[in-house]
Amino acid sequence: KKSWFFNAKKSARAIRPGALLFLVSFFHLLIVTSLAFKDKSLDLLMVTPFILYGVFTFICWFFYVISRVVFRRTSFELETLGLFLSGTGILLIASDDMSKMYMQLLTMCFGLILFCFMISFLKNVERVVKFRLVIAITAVILFAVNLVFAKTINGSRNWISIGPIQLQLSEFVKIAFIFVGTSTLERLQTTRNLTGFILFSAICIGSLFLMRDFGTACIFFVTFIIISFFRSGSFRTVILSCSIAGLAAFMILKFKPYVAERFKSWRHVWDDPQDKGYQQVQVLICSASGGLFGVGIGCGHIKNIFAGTSDLMYGLISEELGILMGIILVLSIVLLAVYACTVSSLSRSTFYSIAACAAGGMLVFQTALHVLGITDVIPLTGVTLPFLSAGGSSMICVWGLLAFIKAADERTYLTSGG
Repeated sequence: KKSWFFNAKKSARAIRPGALLFLVSFFHLLIVTSLAFKDKSLDLLMVTPFILYGVFTFICWFFYVISRVVFRRTSFELETLGLFLSGTGILLIASDDMSKMYMQLLTMCFGLILFCFMISFLKNVERVVKFRLVIAITAVILFAVNLVFAKTINGSRNWISIGPIQLQLSEFVKIAFIFVGTSTLERLQTTRNLTGFILFSAICIGSLFLMRDFGTACIFFVTFIIISFFRSGSFRTVILSCSIAGLAAFMILKFKPYVAERFKSWRHVWDDPQDKGYQQVQVLICSASGGLFGVGIGCGHIKNIFAGTSDLMYGLISEELGILMGIILVLSIVLLAVYACTVSSLSRSTFYSIAACAAGGMLVFQTALHVLGITDVIPLTGVTLPFLSAGGSSMICVWGLLAFIKAADERTYLTSGG
């Protein structure tokens, strides 16, 4: 393992992080150029995308300099992948609504700040373990606030409004969930620790069901399975948990018919293409019309449909950039999980290993729910596509999750001079 790691470090030096970021900046420049000249007419508005590109590129390279010069980190591959995904999503959103784009860009900056803070905080595992109870209580309070003050949008009671800003508090609890789960089970597993984590998980998932946010509830449940399995290595735990979850789902569908109503159109979207199946039918048609290389950024139809840049983002990508680019972007998110599993085998403690794998697994499972949901393979759950979908809370959260993976890489806490 050590030999493999040093060979990987040597290969990473051969492809310098700055060169990778340059390629990402060049790719985004191609998208911006296509967006600016989509109408093939000279207009002052065509300057706006280039201004956006300049601001975003400055943020990327400023972040790079801070990482390499101030924090003296030897690697930047993970951050480059995150910036590639975030930038592509921001540019697609800009082609639809500039106000959403400004918010997405601002929240990405908050996400980068959270990323840096978490890496510093995660450096000391003992400190994390000491704060796990505070983090758990804070997460429960966030859910309580959500249940009391949130308003229902699209059947899900998951939005807190503060003036013009809308927050999804459950996105921030995702980070707390991994914190609590990994720090609680980081040491030798005891009945008390396991019981505490199960209770905390039940409160989180139960709150999400009360909020009717079934997609996020599924994400939390799968993350619970990942953390429990990586700590215990027991398939019995997985089978028992899935059996209990299956029984609970059956009881909910039996006694809460309005829940079943939400999934009634699954596999039957073509039976009612003008009403209940409208969104998915349009996504399927438009994605197919995009072909391999897309109809061109800003020229798609999906962005005009409700939630076109959030819950239906993969459809927008497939339509405007093409199925090929859609596959590349999804594989980029999968690559984050592969990276997490790779670096976790060399981590300094089981905390980093479990946290990285849980964060990577959460991102991949959420991506699967999004892509398979809008293509009608599974029921539509309305979750966002990590890094790419419009949503400030989601953007901040995914950069927080990325910090768990970064912290697991032992190169993170080695300075470039060491």
